Amino acid sequence: MDFSLSEEQQLLLESLDELLERDCSLAYIAACDAEHRQPVEFKRAMHEAGFLTLGFPEEYGGTPTDTMTLCLIAERVARQGLNLGYSTEILQVLDILEFGSEEQKQAVLGVLAEGEVPFALAFTEPGAGSDSAAMAMTAVHRDGKVVLNGTKTLVTNAVDSKYLLTMARNPDATDPRRAISMYLVPMDTPGIELSPILKMCWHTADSSEIFYNDVVVDESCLVGVKGEGFVQLMKNFEVERIMTATQSLGLAEAAFEDAAAYAAQRVQFGQPIGNFQQIQQKLTDMAIKIENMRNFVYHSAWMVDNDCLDRTQAAMCKRYCSLAAFEVCDDAMQIFGGLGVTEGVRVERLWRDARGHRFGGGTDEIMVHIVGRQIVKQHSR
Repeated sequence: MDFSLSEEQQLLLESLDELLERDCSLAYIAACDAEHRQPVEFKRAMHEAGFLTLGFPEEYGGTPTDTMTLCLIAERVARQGLNLGYSTEILQVLDILEFGSEEQKQAVLGVLAEGEVPFALAFTEPGAGSDSAAMAMTAVHRDGKVVLNGTKTLVTNAVDSKYLLTMARNPDATDPRRAISMYLVPMDTPGIELSPILKMCWHTADSSEIFYNDVVVDESCLVGVKGEGFVQLMKNFEVERIMTATQSLGLAEAAFEDAAAYAAQRVQFGQPIGNFQQIQQKLTDMAIKIENMRNFVYHSAWMVDNDCLDRTQAAMCKRYCSLAAFEVCDDAMQIFGGLGVTEGVRVERLWRDARGHRFGGGTDEIMVHIVGRQIVKQHSR
């Protein structure tokens, strides 16, 4: 496997570096985090430069590209210290482009062009997180309408979204494996109530609890085929986990760079703390973990591009990178000492955001469930 960059990838990343320097400074990221707001201006600049339509079909104004290139871009943005600054909307929009109606496609792409979040994925419920089979929200089809009732929680980027990509159970389904459908619901539909949730991490991506109280929409809001919602959602789930791992990689790289620079200039006992063996050991182990993470992400992206990715690889990649990235950020904070936990020091934010990736996209424990049972199955023959 050759992971060296092509000339096109090099030019693309050089262009991205210029954009990051101009529109995504460290001060800008810190301000978005402190104000708990999305980096709309940066995402608008990304769209104008063509980055947010990479991977989209040409007929929808996009430029087809490979998963490796998307990971390289996501890694570079996260290495700037901006969590969830790239790839989240792309993966979601791909679901709409593949399964949605023409009207749904145009609506979503129009919002994305403005640098805004087209929709939020309303999947998790108070009683159904990792256990998707426990989903209680209902969608009743009646006379050309759909009535939605239930509660979703920890919905990311819902506050300013135009739509909610809502997963709900159809009570009339005879096959429990085909009971969940997907709906693109306008946020301003009567009966939708939103309650923001304050959280420790991911300040540039809001979270909310959303209540659907007899929400009535047209059946045209159905995305794809009734009863195939979960299957449709899973279509890009493995790629999403790889992109989540890429976010972790970029955050870890940023934390490592900050820690190494600080160790080189922070003087204690008459010399830089980087001269002390314990600090050198931390930096060495951090560098090893980052190298392993990078290889894991790039190999997984290569597997996607060569049509040989499976759930096990994606889950292993996601679990390892989320855990390793948090360990790197934690060591970076330790190197900074008491300064590391103060607001305004970047490693404090990186530590918080890296911790969140151990939940987002599937918990550490669910990754073990996915991989572990497959290992046992393979060795039980």
